[in-house]
Amino acid sequence: MKKIIFALLASGALFFSGCENDFDAKIYGSLSTTNFPSSKADYENYMMDCYIPFCINWGYSFSSWQEGFYVAEGGTIRMLDSTSDLCAPWTISTWGGDWQRMTQGKFDDLKYAGRATGGTPSHFEKVRDVTRMTKVIATLQNAPSNVLSDEKKKEFIGEARLCRGMVMYYLLHFYGPVPVILDDNYIGDADAEANLVRPSLDDMTKYITDDLEYAAENCPEKQSEKGRYTADYARFCLMRHYLNEGAHMSGYYQKAYDMFSKFTGSYSLYKSGTNPYADQFKIANKFNSEVIMAVSCNSNATGNGNEGNFNPLSWYVVPGNATKYDGDGKATPFVFQGGGWGQCFNIDPKFYATFESGDLRAQTILTSYYSNNYGLVKSSDIGDKWNGYVINKYPAETATSFQGTDFPLARWADVLLMYAEADVRLKNAVSSSAISCVNQVRNRAGLPNLTADKTSSPSAFLDALLTERGHELMYEGGRKVDLIRFNKYNTIMTAYGRTPSSQYFPLPNYAVEQAEKSGFTLTQYFTRTDYDGSAK
Repeated sequence: MKKIIFALLASGALFFSGCENDFDAKIYGSLSTTNFPSSKADYENYMMDCYIPFCINWGYSFSSWQEGFYVAEGGTIRMLDSTSDLCAPWTISTWGGDWQRMTQGKFDDLKYAGRATGGTPSHFEKVRDVTRMTKVIATLQNAPSNVLSDEKKKEFIGEARLCRGMVMYYLLHFYGPVPVILDDNYIGDADAEANLVRPSLDDMTKYITDDLEYAAENCPEKQSEKGRYTADYARFCLMRHYLNEGAHMSGYYQKAYDMFSKFTGSYSLYKSGTNPYADQFKIANKFNSEVIMAVSCNSNATGNGNEGNFNPLSWYVVPGNATKYDGDGKATPFVFQGGGWGQCFNIDPKFYATFESGDLRAQTILTSYYSNNYGLVKSSDIGDKWNGYVINKYPAETATSFQGTDFPLARWADVLLMYAEADVRLKNAVSSSAISCVNQVRNRAGLPNLTADKTSSPSAFLDALLTERGHELMYEGGRKVDLIRFNKYNTIMTAYGRTPSSQYFPLPNYAVEQAEKSGFTLTQYFTRTDYDGSAK
């Protein structure tokens, strides 16, 4: 495993952060704006700063301590999966506080979050990451032509704009539109930086679109390092973004539909093994035919930022009293790890009940386990000894500090499901091609084709598609986004017994108060106009 060490533009300062497998290490001694960047390698490594929020380690510090988007403790799984129908409320053996309240759909206390990520997760300070990336992009644009060719300059800017676009994408889906600086002329401008006002949803959508479209046109089609972003990954992100915002942006459903034909890689559903759905996530099958992009992780990492990405998720999904061996001395699924730190993330039994009989995807969910104090804990013990079932989609495969299981960011199965959705939303009819795409995913999971009642109308098909997306993409960091896009977040969560306190998380008080002191109004809550829930 090679790793990259990111350099900050401060004299003698270094920021250590492991990133993707196969990234080359670059170490600088004394850095300043007068000697860095000056070479092609310098500009590339300066651009690589933009990847830092997307690595999996405990966190990083640009202006305050922040957890990245994909680390289990505070990233997309906690923000977008545990707050959805996937996860039952964590009330047994809990750490309390916002760990418990978020799984209950109670988000109001998030307004008390500070600038740094902690027990109360906050990602709002990542608006500063956007500003930082804006500076990186401007520096790349101004690179001398004798140092960076036009082609290489566009590639580097494409990667940087993909990262910036995705920071804004996640901020939008955490908080709604947030103030950002995208023009380097305003960096350091006190008036511009004090202008803390939410842009409109249409404007925020366009900011993200512009960055992702540039990336799709200019990022490399292939990278020599696995895990480094490509044009196809940008196309995936665009396709998803077009779908998310198609209800209010003219032509976006058409753009999502058209994007399907623009992927250049040779992708296909992974179909090897007795349970190909489960096997595709195993360490042995990294970057298989289905993977468009993933965060590449290292089994040998111990949690230090300079050892590369690691996947700590298994510690958050396994009950703390789980044992390595059962009462008969046979190895349990947790033989390499034993009990976790706490079952922060689980599978709600109501969600589990939506799986059809024979669905191979359900085999990645454990409905019982052996504990060191209760013996065999079963389904009948839900609500007493545990909150929900164990998600074993990313099993502990090695007796190491953390797992080397890659975290999926873009899979072909998702593209097939998105294409089916775009086709139906665009045409307001259920076509044979849309049905075929969904059936391909179902068949790989060991299920028959959709029944006629599921394809009888666009609304019936979209309902079936949302269920299918939940089963296929559970705990890949996007369930809440799907539920909001289908306008089912409030409905389904209420049916599960926990009506969300708001559609999106509130902005932290310190930001609202800072805006007020500068004479601006930064609204704390954001709600889409068609949300069928709270008035917030």
